[in-house]
Amino acid sequence: VQLVESGGGSVQAGGSLRLSCAGSERTYMKWCMGWFRQVPGKEREGVASINSYGMTTYADSVKGRFTISKDKAKVTLYLQMNILEADDTAMYYCAWGPSSAMPAIQARGIMSPAYFAFWGQGTQVTVS
Repeated sequence: VQLVESGGGSVQAGGSLRLSCAGSERTYMKWCMGWFRQVPGKEREGVASINSYGMTTYADSVKGRFTISKDKAKVTLYLQMNILEADDTAMYYCAWGPSSAMPAIQARGIMSPAYFAFWGQGTQVTVS
């Protein structure tokens, strides 16, 4: 599975950005994909996830501001980010994992990077 993120950039606080993640894999019927972010010196943080059934999870810090979605026909994952804040500044990564990732996220309330097997290279988001 190959993942390529795009859509990052610089924006003022209160603004919006939409991240995209183009995937190469079409054969898996059941999966879980997500967005993570990381700032230097800190651990990678789960932002939002979605599975093949359309179930979603969000970090508390982004609930009501970010929306994750998936275009199955284009094998593309999106993250619509609204009302951006300075604390949203980070490198954002797209990730793909097996369908078992979603139950694990829901059971533990944590979106762990360990649940995901494939990663993109990241796209930088800077909010000033």
